[in-house]
Amino acid sequence: MSEINTSAGVLDADPSARFYVREHHPENGTLLGFWLYLMSDCLVFACLFATYAVLGRNYAGGPTGAELFDLPLVAMNTALLLLSSITYGFAMLEMARRRLNPTIAWLIVTGLLGACFIGLELYEFAHLIHEGAGPQRSGFLTSFFALVATHGLHVSFGIIWLVTLLFQLKRHGLTAANNRRLMCLSMFWHFLDVVWIGVFTFVYLMGVLP
Repeated sequence: MSEINTSAGVLDADPSARFYVREHHPENGTLLGFWLYLMSDCLVFACLFATYAVLGRNYAGGPTGAELFDLPLVAMNTALLLLSSITYGFAMLEMARRRLNPTIAWLIVTGLLGACFIGLELYEFAHLIHEGAGPQRSGFLTSFFALVATHGLHVSFGIIWLVTLLFQLKRHGLTAANNRRLMCLSMFWHFLDVVWIGVFTFVYLMGVLP
């Protein structure tokens, strides 16, 4: 009969009875879980879009979107966010080639473009509030600020996540875990771009129509 020396931590057994413990991380499970999170986030934005659809014409005698929106500024902001999606795609291509420094460089460019997007959005909010068009002014402005600010918070969180990943890449390189994290952030970043296209079309473009 096989004997196990537990005090010494040694397994003196027949080779067929031996077992080995190894780290197991189901990569597909992680990606599936993150897809489920994105689907729940879709529901959040769907509710915000539905709220704006109901309240978007309730001006309460206040300014309308056509009077408030600076469309060239918003178009520039849209271009920045869409460009950041392209640069993140370049980072993923470099990751697939196992080239660490170019991956980091493209991620830095992506983060800077995202930061510029947030900066212009904050400028727009400050200008609207300065003009007396804060979220408390009307149902239209309440739903507008709720939708656009929620998207901005997501982009801000994405930038924080990106900076954290940059430190991880510098320290550990392109490990399997870091590649998995980069893939999840890629899905999150592109998801935010798709949502912003909806915001730009549904809120801004349609908002300037009479």
